[in-house]
Parts: sequence; C-alpha cells; structure tokens
Amino acid sequence: MKVLLADDDPQLVRALRITLAAHGYDVVAASDGAAAISAAASEHPDVIVLDLGMPRLDGVAVIEAVRGWSTVPIIVVSGRTGSADKVSALDAGADDYVTKPFQIDELLARLRALVRRTGGAASVPVVRFGDVEVDRTAKSVSRGGERVHLTPTEWRMLDVLARSAGALVTRQDLLKELWGTEQVSDTGYLRLYVSQLRKKLEADPANPAHLLTEAGMGYRLLAD
Repeated sequence: MKVLLADDDPQLVRALRITLAAHGYDVVAASDGAAAISAAASEHPDVIVLDLGMPRLDGVAVIEAVRGWSTVPIIVVSGRTGSADKVSALDAGADDYVTKPFQIDELLARLRALVRRTGGAASVPVVRFGDVEVDRTAKSVSRGGERVHLTPTEWRMLDVLARSAGALVTRQDLLKELWGTEQVSDTGYLRLYVSQLRKKLEADPANPAHLLTEAGMGYRLLAD
C-alpha cells in the first residue's frame, strides 16, 4: 500500500518513512504543498498523510486541490491544535486529524482504520493472480473458472492479503485481523493457513509465485 507523506520536517519524514516501511507501506515523500499535489497526481497513493503548515501551498489548499479529482483518504498530522484549523481541514475534505506530537501506534491504527473505512486499495472488489479470481464482494474464490472452497479462516486471511495486495501484511496485523487481538501467540497457525491456501491456489505450492512469505515479518499477495 502506497502512502504519500507530505511534510516539510525532514527528521519527521525520515522517522515516519522508516516506521511505515517496516509495517509494509511504500512511502513517497513531498516537502511542500505543490510537490504534494504533483505526487498525488503522479504516484496514485492509497492514502495521504499531510501536514498543514507547508511552504508554497498549505495543507488545506492541498486538500482542496486533491479533492477536485480524487477521493483518496487524507489524514492530517499537524501541530495546529485549534478547533478552527481542524474544522477547516475536515471541511476541505480531510478524513481524519491527528495532533502533533503523537504516538506512532496511534497513527498506524488511524491509518488502518481510515483505509478500512474509506476503502483505499481495499475498494477493489475483484483481485486476480495467476488463474485465481477473488471476488471480495461475493466472498468467493475461483481457480480456472472452478469454485474453490475455503474455510472461514482461510477466507479471512486471503481477504486481508487481497485487501492490501502488493503490500506486506505483518504477522501481528494478520493475527489481529483473524483473532481480534495482537496478543494471540503465533504457534504456527499463520504458516498452516498460508500453506493450505497455497495448496488450493498456487500452481506450485512448494514454490509460490503469489502468496509469499517475507521472512521474519509477514506475508504478501502479489496480484496481477
């Protein structure tokens, strides 16, 4: 999943780039408002994280410009704490507002919630890879035109991966999505379900081309 990070604080951008990348996000940065608008048009981000106080064009102007042609989720991260600034950003079309300083866990949670709520890349109803078609609306999977039966847990895991197709989904995020808490101990269940999905959906389960393991981090679905 691609995040456009628009902020003129190089230290914050560097820290967020490292943290977001570690959680599977592909980060594109812009240091001023005009560059943010250009990047939003050329990079097609799944979500925009935006500061209000930037040179050339401020954050509200960026939101208004982007909203002229895109519904991409926008979360404002700003040191401005006044209600008027929050109202202006939200009225311009921002979806959420986080005040600096903030805890990174809070920002990550807000990002996940925002993408779930607004769709982002998750709005794609059908995901295809190889000869497999995943219809997320109908909650059905077919391979070579034939319906594939998945257990409820297999379906939930595949849906989470399809929702973030191309991006790393960490083991912690998968555990939380499947069992409702990050405190669940991974005793091999994730590996078991991924193995079962590979047997049902990969041409060569021993050498998967689409349902990939990122060693020590999580899993990734490569879609067509």
